[in-house]
Amino acid sequence: MNKVEKLEKEIQKLSHLELATFRKWFCRFDAKEWDKQLEEDILAGKLDKLADKSVADHHAGRSKEI
Repeated sequence: MNKVEKLEKEIQKLSHLELATFRKWFCRFDAKEWDKQLEEDILAGKLDKLADKSVADHHAGRSKEI
């Protein structure tokens, strides 16, 4: 049994209150990890082409205000 399978089994044993507490913690943890990955991707230039295309599309009139 791998780590994820062990975690799944332990999570299934949590009470409703424990599960709610875990869910809140995990949402915050996951958001921080997402932000960290996005920052790394930005610094590595992985989003440059997408940003350049978006700006070019906007200047060409292919965007609309939301």
